[in-house]
Amino acid sequence: MKKVIVLLGPTGVGKTGASIQLAKELDTEIISADSMQIYRGMDIGTAKPSGKELAEVKHHMIDIIEPTQSYSAGQYIEAVAGIIEGLHQKGRIPVIVGGTGLYIKAMTRGLFGGPSADLPLREELLLMEQKSPGSLYSYLVRLDREAAENIQKNDVRRVVRAIEVCLKIRDKVSRLRKDLTSPLPYDFVKIGLTRERKELYRIIDGRVDKMFEAGLLEETESLLAKHPDRTAMQAIGYKELALYLNGEIDKEEALRLIKRNSRRYAKRQFTWFRKEENILWIDVTGIFDSSSVFLAIKDLLMRVCPDVFSCKTSGR
Repeated sequence: MKKVIVLLGPTGVGKTGASIQLAKELDTEIISADSMQIYRGMDIGTAKPSGKELAEVKHHMIDIIEPTQSYSAGQYIEAVAGIIEGLHQKGRIPVIVGGTGLYIKAMTRGLFGGPSADLPLREELLLMEQKSPGSLYSYLVRLDREAAENIQKNDVRRVVRAIEVCLKIRDKVSRLRKDLTSPLPYDFVKIGLTRERKELYRIIDGRVDKMFEAGLLEETESLLAKHPDRTAMQAIGYKELALYLNGEIDKEEALRLIKRNSRRYAKRQFTWFRKEENILWIDVTGIFDSSSVFLAIKDLLMRVCPDVFSCKTSGR
């Protein structure tokens, strides 16, 4: 079975620089698994690879749609399947890089085949939550306790989706989730980067400061002028600055919220990846040079599947 390398981990852990060196070593291309880097014009806040990095190695699934458009995990998988196959036909091993757990799960374990979105219902549910915080989670517990136990109480987006599915199929979402679409037919070698939590949080805080210096506020103003889709505005950084630009909070509070929400997102990513099977973890605590991170990845690959360096695809 042909191989696909997946480099995953929380935001700020050090995936980007190391992945570029890995792709160069393997003479291959990178497929982004980041649900916010798909949007054009959302560069600083989503920590996209720099122009120099994009020029060094070809990247797929970055800047593919406008922030005014919606995009589903199903559309992502359909596009990625063709890219992976095309790279294998060229004798190259694809390198998937990102932190969106849903995208990685859909590739490696299959995609939940639920009904399409019901936007009016979602609006109604979100209004319920605004009037009575926590009420939606309690409602989901009554509808499907098993589904609720697998969702964090404060993850409103997933709670809303679970309730939506329950109401539309008139059954438990946990029962439907047992019928997944098939995973992509490849041998996924999953490598996860992790850091000591306090160190990671310091890196995240520093990165947010640099985003502000790089023009995140101006980028948010440009984004809002386009009247973006609700999904695009869920991106951390933009939604907090939108509150500032609307006069609801001051700039210092926006900065504090971006840092806090980024740290919380990293924590949720850790929780998600703990449920993912067969991840080979590398602790990069204390390592801040991307070349050193890459060498740790290469050393691991040499031990678990040295053939990736001797031939470009296992199916050749």
